Amino acid sequence: MIDSYESILSRQPFVVRRRVRWSDCDPAGVVYTGKFTDYVLNAVGLFQAELSQGHPAEWRKSLGVDTPCKGMALEFHRALWPEEEFQMRLDVPEVREHGYDIRIQATQPGGVRIFSARFSPICIRRDARVRAPIPAALLDALAPFRADPESVQPGVPR
Repeated sequence: MIDSYESILSRQPFVVRRRVRWSDCDPAGVVYTGKFTDYVLNAVGLFQAELSQGHPAEWRKSLGVDTPCKGMALEFHRALWPEEEFQMRLDVPEVREHGYDIRIQATQPGGVRIFSARFSPICIRRDARVRAPIPAALLDALAPFRADPESVQPGVPR
């Protein structure tokens, strides 16, 4: 059993461990569909904190950009029940001029797939609120998490 409901298991590769709470579930004891979005957003928040060395708001301010979500996709492979633990592995399969994708692959021990997700931030200038090229410092921070193109699996949201 882990001490908290969510914790960083590994920084390279970036892996978050999560335990399902009773409050995440419907009366039948199955995780509400909307809670999967919370799992993704929480993991992305931890990932962004890792990119910024623990100071995401200050770091984005120094970069002159914000990184709101432009798109998100989820694919469900298995239900979850209270107190089950799973891991979410995050990597960056694609970087574009103004945005990039964060891929989240959630599994249980033994490789049992729970869900796959894609979270796509876009860089926007803080002063004009228009899209902006990804700053060099952000590209450098993303580099260690870039996925091998061969690791992109069919059926997994990109």
